[in-house]
Amino acid sequence: MQVANQVAARERRETPRPHRDGVAPGENTDLPEARPLERRRLQCYLALILGDIAALFAGYCASGYLYLGRAGLSQGLELAQLVLPLFLTVGLYNGAYSIGALRTAQHGVRRALSALALSAATVLFISFYSKSSQDTSRVIYTLGLIAALIGVVWVRAQMRSLVRWRCGETVVNELLIEDGGPMVEQDGVMRISAAEYGLRPALDDPAALNRIGQLLCSIDRVIVSCVPERRRDWAMILKGANISGEVIDDAVAELEAHGAGIWGGHGWLRVSVGPLDLRDRVLKRLFDLAVALGALVVLAPLMLLVALAILFEDGSPVLFVQRRVGRGNQFFDMLKFRSMRAECSDGEGALSTRQEDQRITRVGRLIRRTSIDELPQLFNVLTGEMSNGAGRYLLSPVVL
Repeated sequence: MQVANQVAARERRETPRPHRDGVAPGENTDLPEARPLERRRLQCYLALILGDIAALFAGYCASGYLYLGRAGLSQGLELAQLVLPLFLTVGLYNGAYSIGALRTAQHGVRRALSALALSAATVLFISFYSKSSQDTSRVIYTLGLIAALIGVVWVRAQMRSLVRWRCGETVVNELLIEDGGPMVEQDGVMRISAAEYGLRPALDDPAALNRIGQLLCSIDRVIVSCVPERRRDWAMILKGANISGEVIDDAVAELEAHGAGIWGGHGWLRVSVGPLDLRDRVLKRLFDLAVALGALVVLAPLMLLVALAILFEDGSPVLFVQRRVGRGNQFFDMLKFRSMRAECSDGEGALSTRQEDQRITRVGRLIRRTSIDELPQLFNVLTGEMSNGAGRYLLSPVVL
């Protein structure tokens, strides 16, 4: 009994235990630090707002002064004061002052210009119906709007250096935690090994939770690549961290899922998005008809020559009909110019074409090499069985 107690005591001494801060011996105790960016982003938002306000007032006041002197300056100031509240309200809602606007100047410029144009149009609409536009110079209003638009573009371009200085290129701190999951390649993301830094998703260990919290305190987005059995624990930790978090699951990529949700206590992956809406379907159909009809008119002489060449070399039929799987996973008959000898045509697709296939005729080699054999598919487009720009359809495994 005494020997057993000594062995147990020796094992307890030799077994590595986490320290009070959740780090086991041999693990890196110094967590990498990220520069907090939230306050810096707020400073950049404020700078963008002040710059846009300056551009708005400068545009209207300068236009008024150049057109009517001091009287025009006063009128331009009043117009700027009318447009400003609407401009800031729309800008705050449409993303003119968002992370996207900080990341790319083009995004911010588009949103700011649309907000300014909408605000100016709203002020003009209200002034017209309230009959208060009679005392307003349309020249000053128009020139001021144009000058303000140009000023906003210039200000936003100058702000890029400020944003890069304060927030860096990515604007947000993104962290990838590697915990035994698939390797992920993503630019501009901090990477950290959970094993190296002693990061354990132990929900019942306050010290381990505190260590992860210390790591994430300045992070805006976290991606965790872990083994399946630890995904739930990491998910719970990220939810408690009040942070944008994602856990990698290759099943989403395998299914090509478009979204996820929870319904009836079960997880759901959206794997298809359905057809285009009615407007887009009408536009796409009109486009298909216009292109197909135009191409048939232009290519009719060439198609007639190919048909005659096939008849002259190998007789009828001119067209090769093969059953394919199309929209809605339903069969349709796809048309092509016949490029093989009639007795060797393989409508079932049982034998693939080889490089020096003896079944192919001389005309067939030419039209295959130039893809002219696929021109009859324009008739499939006219009937709605195919669409311009669509990929190749699958050979049907069953021929009816």
